[in-house]
Amino acid sequence: MRTVETINAIIMALFFLCYSYQFVYLAIGLFAKPKKTEAAALRRRIAVLIAARNEEAVIGQLLDSVRAQNYPPELLDAYVVADNCTDATAVIARAHGAEVFARQDTRHVGKGYALQFLLDRIRERRHYDAYLVLDADNILDPNFVREITAVHDQGYGVVTCYRNSKNYGDNWISAGYALWFLREARYLNGARMAAGSSCAVSGTGFLFSDEVLRKCGGWHFFLLTEDIEFTIDNVVRDVKIGYARNAVLYDEQPTLFRQSWRQRMRWSKGYLQVFGKYGGKLIRGILRGSFSCYDMAMNIMPAAILTGASAVINLGAAVYAFAGGGSLPALGLSVLQTLGSLYLTLFLLGAVTTVTEWRNIHCSTGKKILYAFTFPLFMLTYLPICAASLFARPEWKPIQHRRSMTLDQIRATALPDSRSA
Repeated sequence: MRTVETINAIIMALFFLCYSYQFVYLAIGLFAKPKKTEAAALRRRIAVLIAARNEEAVIGQLLDSVRAQNYPPELLDAYVVADNCTDATAVIARAHGAEVFARQDTRHVGKGYALQFLLDRIRERRHYDAYLVLDADNILDPNFVREITAVHDQGYGVVTCYRNSKNYGDNWISAGYALWFLREARYLNGARMAAGSSCAVSGTGFLFSDEVLRKCGGWHFFLLTEDIEFTIDNVVRDVKIGYARNAVLYDEQPTLFRQSWRQRMRWSKGYLQVFGKYGGKLIRGILRGSFSCYDMAMNIMPAAILTGASAVINLGAAVYAFAGGGSLPALGLSVLQTLGSLYLTLFLLGAVTTVTEWRNIHCSTGKKILYAFTFPLFMLTYLPICAASLFARPEWKPIQHRRSMTLDQIRATALPDSRSA
């Protein structure tokens, strides 16, 4: 079993070699002072794009938060594509002030296709300076649009936001998602912004200019992770993505492990698809000295390959040990040591994020502490997901949202120590 132990040690070393630079990001996020952002010029005409499939429970609250923005209402229009809906999404969206387009297409399924459909119809009618992509379950801080356009005004053609959660305290799964997105906001995108590197779009809450859309040749991002595809397409063309730390968005996270497994399997497979499409361009970018290309390559590729290799090697060793040719206890100890090292690393990342983002986490003190310890367990469930994604063929399926909440209700879910902070 010494050979397996050696291989596990090599895989762990490769993990740290690939991702050790993110500890530099951690230091930047902790100690670097965020750059001051000038007030938005409040002159850009913006179209809000919402792809919704059977979202009648939540879309009204989102549109109300769009209408409540501290931004000139004549410059902000909301559009919804009711994508293969069988409920009252379209009716409710119209009642809350959105212009709605119905789409029925069961062959081309996915958010990317829905956004293309919506953009094609909007651009036929009128011109917008920029487009803001939201999900139907989102709720916006009243200054969201003002803050994200302020960063856009600094010359960033694409800008992403600070992604918070409606339901952090539901259980360890929703908290795992939420803590990851909080970490991504401050210690990945925030650090990238401070270091002058390109940030990454994360699913929802991102703005891009009409000029960027034209240079992309229109919206043609249809892989399982269309947000990552859009990010990489811009990074390899040297378009720098900005981060608006004061543009705060809240969304609903899954609470069922089955649902979470399906979603993260799609993400993992989507990363592989994106690397298959853009890997050559990323490598060429790395060779010409683009750190942003290296950063994005590390984010979408090595984890799945290293995880898959580790799973195959250790399963093979387990079969060999059961057959009598090796020591099963030694193999188990090697695996436990590897998992223990990963747990401690992930706990450090989660604990630092919990402490520094304490006031932005809307749940009780006890749950904040508890979910810092369960965060590594949530992240470790990515190991079988990454391994399985090498062979699985997941399809795009919507996540059901049921958490209808206002901004005040979200902020009131914490105990008094958080509300008064």
